[in-house]
Amino acid sequence: MNLSENIRIAMRSIRANWLRSLLTLSIIALGLMSLVGILTAIDGLLQSISESFNRIGASSFTVQRKYETIQSRTEGRRRVVGDVISFRDAMQFKDRFDFQGSKVSIDLYAGGGYVASHKKKESSPNMKLIGVDENYLDVSSFELMAGRGFTVNEINNASAKAIIGPTIVDKLFDGKPEKALGKMVTVDDHKFMVIGVTKSKGSTFGDTNDRRAMIPITRARVLYGTKKSNYTITTAVSVQTTFDDAISSAMGVMRNIRGLRPIDENDFQIQKSSSLMTQIKDITKTLRLATIAIGLMTLVGAAIGLMNIMLVSVTERTREIGVSKALGATKRNILIQFLTEAVTITMMGGIIGIILGLIIGNVVTFAIGQTFIFPFAWVGLGLFVCIFTGILSGLYPALKAASLDPIESLRYE
Repeated sequence: MNLSENIRIAMRSIRANWLRSLLTLSIIALGLMSLVGILTAIDGLLQSISESFNRIGASSFTVQRKYETIQSRTEGRRRVVGDVISFRDAMQFKDRFDFQGSKVSIDLYAGGGYVASHKKKESSPNMKLIGVDENYLDVSSFELMAGRGFTVNEINNASAKAIIGPTIVDKLFDGKPEKALGKMVTVDDHKFMVIGVTKSKGSTFGDTNDRRAMIPITRARVLYGTKKSNYTITTAVSVQTTFDDAISSAMGVMRNIRGLRPIDENDFQIQKSSSLMTQIKDITKTLRLATIAIGLMTLVGAAIGLMNIMLVSVTERTREIGVSKALGATKRNILIQFLTEAVTITMMGGIIGIILGLIIGNVVTFAIGQTFIFPFAWVGLGLFVCIFTGILSGLYPALKAASLDPIESLRYE
């Protein structure tokens, strides 16, 4: 018997026992759906994160206050937070850091959960207000859809002007950025004149970039700054090969500003965008392994069910096996026939599960603003797992069927 004939016999057997075959097929489909679906969603999330970092630029780093987790015998694990980076520290760094091909930006998070309003229209209460300088748009890779960025004079004079995101424009100005320019918007009872509208940038963990308003950092300092305000310094380097040198130079400048002695440890930290990406990839690697483990456990249950079905099938078809052997079928023919039947069931369930997994995974992918993903690696893994499960589940029943005595089989009622 050739492969096509074995597949026809397998399909006839599946149709004859369609209910129990359907139940086993469903378990396999659910296992593969969860496996491929979650892995596809993780790939989409990682792609979104990668694009976000590419917008910022791989050759950028941030100078932050120090966050450190230490182990104590008496208090257990606790988080130690270093001194804030003050406005004075940030401005001195910006003035002193003159590394070739670099650009420094300073920003202050003024708060979130605000409502922006214009006349009788209001935005959703999830707007974020950021104080920025004249370099912020370039360093953070924001592009303008309309208007312009802040000038040095506007920063120095703490002007009451703002650059808003497209989500706010949709709510207040019917999605027309030109209509927003020159208009006054009110945020937290403070009025700002709109001078620019950013293009949609999205966000890895939500649409925060599109629903933010930026005001001059000096204005944010006047309205929201305190002695405990922490300023973030972001530096972009134009030449990737000089990136490490730029970090070393920035560390020396910041140590000088903070008045640290040579024997003192840094009381700040430098976070590279590339290192963040590496950390995220490590996390997603762990998630992938956990997903594969959970999917395989589901498939173990399906494999046990399939083996039980195949053993019942051997018993029910004992006389048929005897007739086949009497007509010249060899042990090898019977073995291949039952293995083909087991693999056919798993492949049918697997294909359905993979299709459903691709649909569910890409629904998540579309929800975070990414395009369709076809994860060849995970589809290949799913098909391999299906074939392996079919062979593993069907091997013992197939060996049992192949070893039946033809005479005793013909006598079986």
